[in-house]
Amino acid sequence: MQRLKIQISVDPVRAAQKKLDIQGIVPAANLSRLAESTKGICNDIETNLSFDFDLQKLPTIRGTAEVDVILECQRCSDAFQYTCKAEFLYTPVRFGAEDTDLPSAYDVIERDEEGEINLHQLVEDELILNLPLIAMHDVADCGLKEFDTSFGEIVEEERVNPFAVLESLKRKSK
Repeated sequence: MQRLKIQISVDPVRAAQKKLDIQGIVPAANLSRLAESTKGICNDIETNLSFDFDLQKLPTIRGTAEVDVILECQRCSDAFQYTCKAEFLYTPVRFGAEDTDLPSAYDVIERDEEGEINLHQLVEDELILNLPLIAMHDVADCGLKEFDTSFGEIVEEERVNPFAVLESLKRKSK
């Protein structure tokens, strides 16, 4: 089955009125910021988007995105493949509007002057936010596994009791 490219922008209110469900791909070539944040993007981004209204009659955008990217391990500096997954839930607001009285479960996305949102930018933002802060292999796969967590031996010294002097003075006084 051929996956269709997702359109760049959509009017979220009209899409919610139609209860639109979009399944497709966002071309990796369109996501320059994600490419700069990684060593490379392996494939196009698999994306699912659902537009609807919630119980308060707010338009919502619920979606998932998944892509394989190449990251650099911060332990051994080798490249490795990482599957980046994102789940998100947005409610669009008018351009320049205040986000008062919105449920905390929703992230807010601002519509442009024409009342549309950029779907490619939305997916790219979510994937960038879901990249690991410190990219590392699993310990078993890392090239520096022999240096796991220790860099030498810890020598424990026997500590002298600070009250030993008082003990000896007490014995002498008897």
